[in-house]
Amino acid sequence: MPGTVLLLAASPAGRGRLVDAAGVLPVLAAVAPAVLSGTDTANVVELADPLDPQAVLTRLRAAAAAPGPLTVYVTGQLQLDRRQRLPHLALARTTPVTVRYTALPWHWFREELRLRSPGTTTLLLDLHSDADTWEHLSTHPLDCGTGTAVYGRVVPPPPRRALGRPSYMKAVATVLRSGHRPPLERLHLEALGRAAAEEGGAARPGLVLSTPATGTPADSDPHVALAAAVESGRHADADALAARWETAAVRAHGPGSAEALHWTEVRADLAMLAGDPVRSCRTWLSVAAARLAAGQAPDAPAVEAAADRAHHQWGRIDDPARARELGPVLVELRSRVPGRRQGALEDVRGRLAVL
Repeated sequence: MPGTVLLLAASPAGRGRLVDAAGVLPVLAAVAPAVLSGTDTANVVELADPLDPQAVLTRLRAAAAAPGPLTVYVTGQLQLDRRQRLPHLALARTTPVTVRYTALPWHWFREELRLRSPGTTTLLLDLHSDADTWEHLSTHPLDCGTGTAVYGRVVPPPPRRALGRPSYMKAVATVLRSGHRPPLERLHLEALGRAAAEEGGAARPGLVLSTPATGTPADSDPHVALAAAVESGRHADADALAARWETAAVRAHGPGSAEALHWTEVRADLAMLAGDPVRSCRTWLSVAAARLAAGQAPDAPAVEAAADRAHHQWGRIDDPARARELGPVLVELRSRVPGRRQGALEDVRGRLAVL
């Protein structure tokens, strides 16, 4: 059954704009619909800086009524209406005094999605808030309903006269453009890490949203603990936690199992986020080799993604001796998994010749 994807990016057009929300849409639109949805095929609806909350509601209602999985990507800013103090998604014509009439009440998301079958709906959010809303959210968490899986972040307002960046959502799109859609927990973790790196190590820590479809925050989900460790710069702690889960997965399911490989990939991402391209490259090489040994095709998305990431991390190694050590292994991998970009094997051979 095909999936449905709703891409919504909205922020006020005037001086009240906190984030360039619509700027993320071209990056998301470059991702294949099936990858955005996680299904074989998908229908995509795109809303860029809409003007009318009722028009957005109509699109949201239609998406919620569609059969099959629904994934909603929302980028924008939250504001409170002055009368009821309820959070709204600001739209193009929204001002502080017109929130109640020109913005989209956040509880509309909850109401429209509540009748969908549990486990079929996912929200990915990159939301910025003004100072008043940020204070409100500290005691009134954003409610997205009990049947919807929610991943993302809410961040406080940027410095005065600065425009916030939808770094989390851009990171999500960047990961998905590889053609490989990792499990949502891992996608969330990697996007948080990439966003923190782009913004200077999470200089403006925000609220991390990680909620499974039951509506209960995931405090027992190791990916949430990993995200918190990465955001606070405790990279060694994050790797140690992932290593314990990797060991447990190997014991329970075997070294080549999907569960074990998942945690190996997490550790490769953690090494990248810690600024250790040698360890990250070596780990991605092992992932690619394990997938090939398990009989996966060289052009399988997960195999190509592992090879591409190993190649990318190898290119970031500054130590010539370490680069020479891993180069031949990468040449051998690229000879089997050339990937979708022309000249990948020649690129490795050329750099090795220089080294």
